[in-house]
Amino acid sequence: MRRVLVTGASRGIGRAVAMAFAEQGDTVAVHYAARRDDAEETLRRLPGHGHTLLAGDISDPSVARRIVDDAVAALGGVDVLVNNAAVAPSAENRHSVADVSYEDWQQSWHRMIDVNLLGAANLTYGVARHLIDRGGTGSIVNVGSRGAFRGEPDFPAYGASKAALHAFGQSMAVALAPHGISVTSVAPGFVATERQAAKLAGRDGETLRGESPFGRVGTAEEVAEAVLYLASPGAVWSSGAVLDLNGASHLRT
Repeated sequence: MRRVLVTGASRGIGRAVAMAFAEQGDTVAVHYAARRDDAEETLRRLPGHGHTLLAGDISDPSVARRIVDDAVAALGGVDVLVNNAAVAPSAENRHSVADVSYEDWQQSWHRMIDVNLLGAANLTYGVARHLIDRGGTGSIVNVGSRGAFRGEPDFPAYGASKAALHAFGQSMAVALAPHGISVTSVAPGFVATERQAAKLAGRDGETLRGESPFGRVGTAEEVAEAVLYLASPGAVWSSGAVLDLNGASHLRT
């Protein structure tokens, strides 16, 4: 049994990841920023015992540190960190250069970088130091994005934050390998989550499904299965990898 901290686990990919770990007997700290009701629902769905709920905005460095400390205290330690929490693209934070003011441009960049990159970096530091100080091995998995590779013209801060997250993960893979800690990333394409249900049901749905030769979009459970594998002891030799999960909708060269 391992102790797992999953950030942004109130719904969507984070919930599916928390479920996947719990279903194999691990104990999970379910982190959320604002959606307490959804996070409590995630907690209720988890099989097994010993799971816990943690709240906080990871863009605040002191909060990020406290979340790690609380997870260690509640679970008796942390063996796996899944950096899933992120500010995702939405109609409210679209920031195409031609369409937004300089002030809105700045706000979008600061918010996405502070959460998607710096929040993950600070959580990684906290969990890595916990593992190093106790002399334990472990795994860190970052949830990145296909947008890091194909570009996000309407959400450039999002694409840049995820590209930086991938690069950060690779740096940490080299830095933490001597301590027995593996670090990997997944790069999902479009995923059918609660947040995307309206878009998939609307006029953009067919276009989104047509991006993949499979004729569909991904599922949160498929992402969770990949995260579960990369966090496993058998995947330690994959440390440093960025795994594409986009149904061949974007092929890197």
